[in-house]
Amino acid sequence: MSRSLSLTAYLAYARRGPTRRYAPDAPRPPGRLLWAHAADTIHIDALLQLFDRLRLHRPDLSLLLTTAGAVPDTPFKPRAEVVVEQLPEDTVANAASFLSHWQPDIALWTGGALHPALMDRAGELGIPMALIDATETAMSRPAWRWFPDLPRALLRQFEFVMARDEASARYLRRMGVPERALSVTGPLLEGTVSLPHNETDRTELATLLLGRPVWLAAMLRPEEIGTILTAHREVSRFSHRTLLIVVPDSPEDTTPFTDALAEAGMRHIAWSTGTFPDETTQVILADTHGEMGLWYRLAPITFMGSSLVSGAHGCDPNEPAAHGSAILYGPNIRRYLPSYSRFAEAGAARIVRDAETLAAAVKRLIPPDQSAAMAHAAWEVASRSAELTDRIADLLNDRLDQLEMR
Repeated sequence: MSRSLSLTAYLAYARRGPTRRYAPDAPRPPGRLLWAHAADTIHIDALLQLFDRLRLHRPDLSLLLTTAGAVPDTPFKPRAEVVVEQLPEDTVANAASFLSHWQPDIALWTGGALHPALMDRAGELGIPMALIDATETAMSRPAWRWFPDLPRALLRQFEFVMARDEASARYLRRMGVPERALSVTGPLLEGTVSLPHNETDRTELATLLLGRPVWLAAMLRPEEIGTILTAHREVSRFSHRTLLIVVPDSPEDTTPFTDALAEAGMRHIAWSTGTFPDETTQVILADTHGEMGLWYRLAPITFMGSSLVSGAHGCDPNEPAAHGSAILYGPNIRRYLPSYSRFAEAGAARIVRDAETLAAAVKRLIPPDQSAAMAHAAWEVASRSAELTDRIADLLNDRLDQLEMR
């Protein structure tokens, strides 16, 4: 396909020597590689979740996740199959070096802040590309006023384009995107993640706890347990049969939690011992790995920990939302601020700041109709995004299947 005059002119401009030549931060992972570009932090979370969805069917797939600016300083759990790095300056030389090193099998671009030299080189190499969550405002840059046909030329490179809204879709049609390749899907956001659980344990615990109010304090830091137990004592005065489930952020180190429970004089069991609660049990210390699906399913109210401590970053609110639990959280949620804001705006989550406000929130939610209304709102917010994630995963799986048949 011949280049437009605008793209040809841009590439001539982009042949200048880069101020900083591209040097990869890591070797290319073996096997199939998905390259996904995140326009912002929200897209990072959504793309990681999409990758996890793809890995269910393609356990050997790896991900190169690039960011527009510096890699966020918020914490990522290290994963051998995920490489995160900043996209280099868009020059012809950098584009060639980047794609020569990574050799992605397929590319996924979010937002629309396109890099023409990189897009053009990817097209020359025959790398299938998709554009999702495209917006009109992200498709143009002030410097591009000298290259009026550049967006039109770049959009030809994508096999399918998903617009955030109808206004963006109208712009994309004007830019020549054919109807067969265009759809309006809404924003790409992280969605629900249904976690595994032991159904026998869930049934037995649900029977034992029938009629008892239950709330969950998940991913707690040791510094938070005192606040949680103070709140639980106040909740128990309001509803004396209430049970609290405590999940430490690091279940292998429960000493601060057992010490705090002993000091508070609360009757508790440790789940790792195989003991089930009885009518007198006030707290379950959930000190095992891989059982959050069980606890979320049992508790209609969840306080998401690692959020009351200064310097903490919070935990993913989509997890409780996926399992029918209302969401409470503290003020230190920088890593997941956009997600919590989305749930709070929908009436699905509430912020608390200390033991007093936490106890008051739990007491308000103990009536089943109150917690159910919040939980349903949370599920609706998260499930809308999950549908889009599933759709994109299906399209990418189909395209990867086609590549493997060559």
